[in-house]
Amino acid sequence: MANPKKIENKKVCPNGHPFYKSSDCLVCPVCEQQRTPSNGWMATLSVPARRALENNGITTIEQLAKFSEKEMLHLHGMGRSSLPKLQQALKMAGLSFKNKGKE
Repeated sequence: MANPKKIENKKVCPNGHPFYKSSDCLVCPVCEQQRTPSNGWMATLSVPARRALENNGITTIEQLAKFSEKEMLHLHGMGRSSLPKLQQALKMAGLSFKNKGKE
């Protein structure tokens, strides 16, 4: 039996951008693209990974260094492919994840 095709629902964000989603996600792709940083360490991350950090109050490299890699991977939206980017950003700032190597 073939998988039933998900029905995409038309939604409109508070800024008036129409978009279609098949899930309950209310994130407007147009608004999200406009707020994507063009430089800095967060610019290297995928949108879900960046949102995972922001939703947990992590907006600076110093705040990131207070967490372990294991804690990062438990954040919704953060995947293993983001860890090397985060490690590199920390290294460039002379920092590292909390308890690195002791997990």
